[in-house]
Amino acid sequence: MEFPQQQKPAGDGKITYPPGVKEITDKISNDEVVKRLKMVVKTYMDMDQDSEEEKQQYLSLALHLASEFFLRNPNKDARLLVACCLADIFRIYAPEAPYTSHDKLKDIFLFITRQLKGLEDTKSPQFNRYFYLLENLAWVKSYNICFELEDCNEIFIQLFKTLFSVINNSHNQKVQMHMMDLMSSIIMEGDGVTQELLDTILINLIPAHKNLNKQAYDLAKTLLKRTVQTIETCIANFFNQVLVMGKSSVSDLSEHVFDLIQELFAIDPMLLTSVMPQLEFKLKSNDGEERLAVVRLLAKLFGAKDSELASQNRPLWQCFLGRFNDIHVPVRLECVKFASHCLMNHPDLARDLTEFLKVRSHDPEEAIRHDVIVTIINAGKKDLNLVNDQLLGFVRERTLDKRWRVRKEAMMGLAQLFKKYCLHHEAGKESAAKISWIKDKLLHIYYQNSIDDKLLVEKIFAQYMVPHSLDTEEKMKCLYYLYACLDTNAVKALNEMWKCQNMLRGLVKELLDLHKLPVCEANNTAMMGKLMCIAKNLPDAGKAQDFMKKFNQVLGEDEKLRVQLEMLISPTCSCKQAEICVREITRKLTFPKQPTNPFLEMVKFLLERIAPVHIDSEAISALVKLLNKSIEGTADDDEEGVTPDTAIRAGLELLKVLSFTHPTAFHSAETYESLLQCLKMEDEKVAEAAIQIFRNTGQKIETELQQIRSTLIPVLHQKAKRGTPHQAKQAVHCIHAIFNNKEVQLAQIFEPLSRSLNADVPEQLITPLVSLGHISMLAPDQFASPMKSIVANFIVKDLLMNDRSVGNKNGKLWSADEEVSPEVLAKVQAIKLLVRWLLGMKNNQSKSANSTLRLLSAMLVSEGDLTEQKKISKSDMSRLRLAAGGAIMKLAQEPCYHDIITPEQFQLCGLVINDECYQVRQIYAQKLHLALVKLTLPLEYLAVFALCAKDPVKERRAHARQCLLKNISVRREYIKQNPLAQEKLVSLLPEYVVPYMIHLLAHDPDFTKPQEYEQLKDIKECLWFMLEVLMTKNENNSHAFLRKMVENIKQTKDAQCPDDIKANEKLYVVCDVALFVIANKSTACHLDSPKDPILPSKFFIVQDKDFKNDKEYLSTEMRQNLLTGKPKPAPVLSAVNKPLTVPGRRIFTKTTPASDTASNTSTNSSPLSSSTINKNSNSATESSESPAQENNENPVIKNDEGKKVEPSQNTTPDAETGAVPVKRRGRPPKPPAAPVAADKEGAPAPVATATTGAGRGRKRMADQCSNSSAESINAKLSKQQNDEGTKRQIDLQRWLFVSREIKEVSKCVPGEDTERAVGSVGLLLGSEGDTEIELESSPEGVTCGSEDRERSPQRDTEKSTRRAALSDRQGEPSSGDREGKLAVKRKPVKGKSRQ
Repeated sequence: MEFPQQQKPAGDGKITYPPGVKEITDKISNDEVVKRLKMVVKTYMDMDQDSEEEKQQYLSLALHLASEFFLRNPNKDARLLVACCLADIFRIYAPEAPYTSHDKLKDIFLFITRQLKGLEDTKSPQFNRYFYLLENLAWVKSYNICFELEDCNEIFIQLFKTLFSVINNSHNQKVQMHMMDLMSSIIMEGDGVTQELLDTILINLIPAHKNLNKQAYDLAKTLLKRTVQTIETCIANFFNQVLVMGKSSVSDLSEHVFDLIQELFAIDPMLLTSVMPQLEFKLKSNDGEERLAVVRLLAKLFGAKDSELASQNRPLWQCFLGRFNDIHVPVRLECVKFASHCLMNHPDLARDLTEFLKVRSHDPEEAIRHDVIVTIINAGKKDLNLVNDQLLGFVRERTLDKRWRVRKEAMMGLAQLFKKYCLHHEAGKESAAKISWIKDKLLHIYYQNSIDDKLLVEKIFAQYMVPHSLDTEEKMKCLYYLYACLDTNAVKALNEMWKCQNMLRGLVKELLDLHKLPVCEANNTAMMGKLMCIAKNLPDAGKAQDFMKKFNQVLGEDEKLRVQLEMLISPTCSCKQAEICVREITRKLTFPKQPTNPFLEMVKFLLERIAPVHIDSEAISALVKLLNKSIEGTADDDEEGVTPDTAIRAGLELLKVLSFTHPTAFHSAETYESLLQCLKMEDEKVAEAAIQIFRNTGQKIETELQQIRSTLIPVLHQKAKRGTPHQAKQAVHCIHAIFNNKEVQLAQIFEPLSRSLNADVPEQLITPLVSLGHISMLAPDQFASPMKSIVANFIVKDLLMNDRSVGNKNGKLWSADEEVSPEVLAKVQAIKLLVRWLLGMKNNQSKSANSTLRLLSAMLVSEGDLTEQKKISKSDMSRLRLAAGGAIMKLAQEPCYHDIITPEQFQLCGLVINDECYQVRQIYAQKLHLALVKLTLPLEYLAVFALCAKDPVKERRAHARQCLLKNISVRREYIKQNPLAQEKLVSLLPEYVVPYMIHLLAHDPDFTKPQEYEQLKDIKECLWFMLEVLMTKNENNSHAFLRKMVENIKQTKDAQCPDDIKANEKLYVVCDVALFVIANKSTACHLDSPKDPILPSKFFIVQDKDFKNDKEYLSTEMRQNLLTGKPKPAPVLSAVNKPLTVPGRRIFTKTTPASDTASNTSTNSSPLSSSTINKNSNSATESSESPAQENNENPVIKNDEGKKVEPSQNTTPDAETGAVPVKRRGRPPKPPAAPVAADKEGAPAPVATATTGAGRGRKRMADQCSNSSAESINAKLSKQQNDEGTKRQIDLQRWLFVSREIKEVSKCVPGEDTERAVGSVGLLLGSEGDTEIELESSPEGVTCGSEDRERSPQRDTEKSTRRAALSDRQGEPSSGDREGKLAVKRKPVKGKSRQ
């Protein structure tokens, strides 16, 4: 609008003042000016817009008040009064102001704005006038007059700045309301908001300003909410220029743009309606830091509690989720941190986040994997329903992470969840059931090798699973029901934990005992040994050794400290006493001036491990009471989720374990009374556990608890005579352990049992044989002589040499324990009795051991059928072979019997690991490993594991390799820790296993033709199976030592048959293969050997010095074949369909019906039609690596209807059908012979059928059928086995060479050159077959390979086996530490064939 002409005052132009007001000029004092202005103010206050006469009358005064005299008056009160007058003038003369000059109006409003600063002090006497001024301006909307001014923006900016600066927490609601009305009217009624004015508002939202003046922030927030419709366009324009166009100069707030977006979104999402699409653009910026800023912003927007942005803007949400896979690490880290708030505030988005968190849980960056765990655990602690099973599964996986920090976070997080939901039941039984797996998983981690893991599991158990801070009854209740709910492996881990803690207590006790002895060199050496052992059980062994030495020095100087430590490890120390002792020891070692004390931290680790914080006499009494309640049926078993029977059995097992570690705590009549009640229960396991507890803890029963003794003896006698075998064993050992008159007690059991032996009733023989065997072992002086007659007349002649019953001829190689005939069970116990009797005597004066070893050897040679009457079933024969092999191994652990075991008997014993029955191999290997790892079995038996290279089952080979690694590491560690072991290196150093291995392989029954490639390949595989582990590191130039050892063997003769030329030739051939393998796998083997190896005289005869065997027993061609694989000529079609073979892996096929065309058939037996070729080329090829294809004794096979057939139902096919050739134990079937004429057609060369494969301790090959049709069927089946598809890893460089050759071959013209072309490809590949190349890398790809630790046994074994195969092809040792490297796998091509 146009401003009207300035109004002229009435009359002669003189200024009219209100009545009583004198003229106001610059000649009067300030006080007088103020006094007169107050009267003017009152006059204007009383006027209204309808007083036309007064308006005209005082117009001149209104104009006068706008003069420079008033606007620039130095008096503050005068200026305030003038401002009030001017505000009233604008009210009275509205809508037209009496001032028409733009400059004058600008001066007036800037003047008024300056006066509004007086609102800041609410306690000022003039505050009411300031408030009146504000109220008047807001009510009249006086500032709207400024819209017509060209530079009105300056006035508005000044006004807004003034109001935002003066508002404070002392202002009431009315002040804020008037300020809001005044500013909102300017925004809503104006033509738009300039950037400068917008900055004035938005600057109050920046965190720095927000924290300085919260009321200004609230005012700006309310203003934006009120004016959202008007100001949204201006805001969008601002962000568009900054975010999209990159014009940061448009505003000083450009650098705070993301903070502003966050605040504006919190105020009203409508303010950012047009801005959000711009953020999607920014998320895809090339600048990592910019993406990070946007991600941080959106994380806050999406994660805000009441935010609906994710549902309202799905494209932006999906784009944001994509940043979880950002290449920039900080961006991924920010996304993961956001997920925690999102899960807690928006459970509905958990499904979207799960997949992205899964990928990030395998992120190469440790910090990101760590934060994934923190994210999930924090959400779970708030509410378990916020995290699904998948998310918890990610945390579970990370407990096996490579990095300690990640593992620790995962374990502690799960422990916190367990304590909250399972122990305290904060969310009910349903939530507890959801995470019931946590307790097992945490304890499983105790199996890991890292001492840090073990210590953390112990800490978690003491603080979260069974909190030691609880009172005794509550604590034992937790332990009682926890133990009952644990799975088998978790129980073993918990038992091992207590065992390790007890062992460490023993070491500390021995150390304290050494402090009591006089100081001497021997004593110091012994102390050092104890300290080294203790340090091995603490984190960071290097630092631990230094700190333990320092701790030992402090112990020597401080007697009070020793007393406290002795009390702590005393068997009678209670849990409360233990806490006091730990506190006192810690206090003595604390140095106040040191903020961090690593020495004290290490001592705390030791004290935590040895302090009995759970178990003491009071705790055992509480456990026994709980057990009694379960027996009586008054316990809360059902409420705790276990049955009474489970609770009783688990409770007894728990007490049994604790009886090993805390035997003193059991010594009370009440405890033993309860255990006697358990002995009378029907549950066999319960009674057995109770007897074992008596055995472990009852040393003082005879002297202090006569009543218990008198009740216990008859029960033990009854269990030894008529209990289960396990009960009988424990009863005999219990009598021997706790009674002084043990000879009398054992005689009362021995005599009636020895008289009642009757082989015609085998069911009643088992328990007596167990009892007699253990009695003869525990008291050999008393019972050796009577046992000799029992062994000679009954055990051998009457029991073992007679087959009274006919076994089940179902053809199964193994049957369940309950299906084994009583007669065979009795024979197995008879064999064990022989061993126990000999172990008790520990001498061979009567030559009984020689006779026993001959008997056991005969049993192995006869396949378990000692009488060879064919009455025993195959499964029973397997049991007897296992018992015989185990018996020889047991006797070998006693030095006096090891010396008389002949090489032939040793070989028979070792060949059991190649038995045809899977379970025999499995159990035997486990027994062998346990005996070797305890260092009780001589080193030569470690060589038996080399034969595992021939095992057709991948899992068995992998297990054998793990056993080798463990045994070798144990021996090396033992040598390091025991200086005296240097004198016994021949029996301890793992490298000395090589002579035994070479001798064993030279006498392998399958090694009949020293120059045949297939047999030499088997020898090479067995040698490398052992040498690969031995040659992992070249410590002390061990590779040269191995070479020298093998060369020395080549200069000896075979002691087993020194005059047999063929036997010695086989020995030398094996030596040459070993030298070939060592030379190809090591570049350092040709160096000088550190020392001259010593060869065992029992196996090798040293020749005269003049004897020199420098003959090469391997031809150049054979060496090349062993290195690269023997090429085989083949016709076109056979080259197309025949699979690759893999060293160390056997192809075992399953029998299939004739109508089954799912596997490739042989192309060598007869010409194929085109339809057959197509059918074969499209068929699926099964891997030979599966254990389901091993010997057909254990697989789960699908029949025609697709139903599963259990392993126990698999039978050995009849010879008449020719379905499957009879296999030797543990060895794959060799391809049968083919006519010589077939070689002309490209078929494999024939194999001799006479005398092949027969050998001692092996399943004899069936006589070949004379029927020609049966021969052809067998030939086809053997070829089909050769055609079975297998996977083989090959060297990448070799494949590149092959691919170039294939390109050349592909240029051949079809027809006569086709056979040559395909044959060339077959030669290049090292095998025949149509293959494709598949690259393998880490399972998780680029984002997860390097840091993800797969520590489960199954994955480890698969990896190790795969690497072993790869290294065998590449000519270098495989390493268990390789991660993420490319391997090349060749697979049969499906659905196509070369024409």
